[in-house]
Amino acid sequence: MDLKPTESELEILQVIWKRGQCSVRDVHEELVKNKEAGYTTTLKLMQIMHEKGLVERDTNAKTHLYKALISRERAQQGALDKIISTVFKGSTSDLVIQALGQHRASKDEIDAIKSFLDQFEGRD
Repeated sequence: MDLKPTESELEILQVIWKRGQCSVRDVHEELVKNKEAGYTTTLKLMQIMHEKGLVERDTNAKTHLYKALISRERAQQGALDKIISTVFKGSTSDLVIQALGQHRASKDEIDAIKSFLDQFEGRD
């Protein structure tokens, strides 16, 4: 199954990935630090995420605890694939040029990119 979290689901997953396991209240308290969000909306989203298989819910305790079933890397890959195919019409070079042109990369990041490209070229 190809799991593609929505933007709101990714915000919730960020909290869960950071903490490992948490309640709806834990997630909600973290979300309201950066945006307006209703507790019942957070609860409903997490229930939907459970139905979709993005999170698992431990119901053994009074407070249900949620844990991510999708890795950060898998979610990032899915989001990136979607962006490349829809926004950049399949062009990874356009994505990279846009990203580097709009966001200042540090010397260490540029060195890491160069190293990756050197390794990538060596795969032939």
